[in-house]
Amino acid sequence: MTDVSRSYWQVLRLADVPNLLLSAALSRLAGRMFSLAIVLYALNAFQSPVLAGWVSFASMAPGMLVSPLAGALLDRLGIAKAIVVDMVMGALLLTGIVVLHVADAMSPPALLLLVALYSLTSPLSFAGIRTLIPRLVPESARDRANALDTSSYALVDVLGPVLAGLLFGVAGATTTLMVVAASYLAAAISLMPLTRREESRPPDRGTSLMGDARAGLIYVLRHRVLRGLAVSYALFMASFGILIIAVPVFVLRELGDRGAADSMVGALWALSGLAGSVGALYSGSARVAGRERPLMVAGILASAVAIYPLSAHFGLWGLAAGMIVVGALTGPVDVGLLTLRQRRTDPAWLGRALAVSMSLNMCGLPLGAALGGVLASHSLVLAFAVAAVAALLAAAATWLLVPDDAVADRAGGP
Repeated sequence: MTDVSRSYWQVLRLADVPNLLLSAALSRLAGRMFSLAIVLYALNAFQSPVLAGWVSFASMAPGMLVSPLAGALLDRLGIAKAIVVDMVMGALLLTGIVVLHVADAMSPPALLLLVALYSLTSPLSFAGIRTLIPRLVPESARDRANALDTSSYALVDVLGPVLAGLLFGVAGATTTLMVVAASYLAAAISLMPLTRREESRPPDRGTSLMGDARAGLIYVLRHRVLRGLAVSYALFMASFGILIIAVPVFVLRELGDRGAADSMVGALWALSGLAGSVGALYSGSARVAGRERPLMVAGILASAVAIYPLSAHFGLWGLAAGMIVVGALTGPVDVGLLTLRQRRTDPAWLGRALAVSMSLNMCGLPLGAALGGVLASHSLVLAFAVAAVAALLAAAATWLLVPDDAVADRAGGP
């Protein structure tokens, strides 16, 4: 245990890594709070699970569509500078939502538009943070760095839902959304030292921004590992997208009181995030490099069982147990994904390729959220069952579509 602790400590002492992890934690806290708060806002303001599903979809899908352009901008503008731009834009757009809410001028179309604009710059931070990790951390320590990154992400899943649920239930939408905006600004400030030391990459002569974006997309589509992960992890994220909507609807129907339900939803996601943090740190200490594929398959298969029947048929206690198990298993799955993707991606393509790859990985989340809103309005049991089926398909796709190292090397490519 001492060796593991020293290894993690050494990673934290690398130049610029503490600033990056702090900024990542603050921005992800803001994003995690927003993802729950905006669903609760739509449910409270418009009493519509279907609209809540589409709002969740709009908060993610537009950014995924422009991810190739975001990847090109990461390389041209400089990764740290691009991340700061996204954080500042997020704070401004959240302020706009608050202004319309306070003025009693919010409507479903206006909410969808502002949330979609919020999404457009999100790939800059989403891919940028994890593009900086392999540039700041030597390859021998990347599984530990990825474990720290994933663990902080999971800890944010503890704090984010708790803060969002409690603030929304006690202080209301305005306070909650302004806290999210302040978190984005704090994240931007913590990353400023990196922006002063970072150099942007000048564009290749004769290559346009669209040309760079197209090249990044083609690279990912031709890359056997990244292409397989795009399918498998997107299916896994579709199950989470359904849960984003199904869990609050389930809790509200069980408890009846909306304020108590909001706080309970936050607590459930917090338990899941805490379990994910423990799982991520354990997998990082176990050295997953070279064993990512079977680790991911096992974790996703077990998650499917935790989603259905455990979460669907045993009341709030079953839901809590299911979310803890899913969280604990998602940590190792994410560490495996990150380590495999970094190992098999050409360093010269990290910015462009990771922006596209990560957006493709996550595209199932908004689709699942939109589907979850429709399913939850008809049958919660069906919603959980479909989420479990998506996880089963994800495990099968990981095994069948993602080649192991020996197969990829024999094919003469990554």
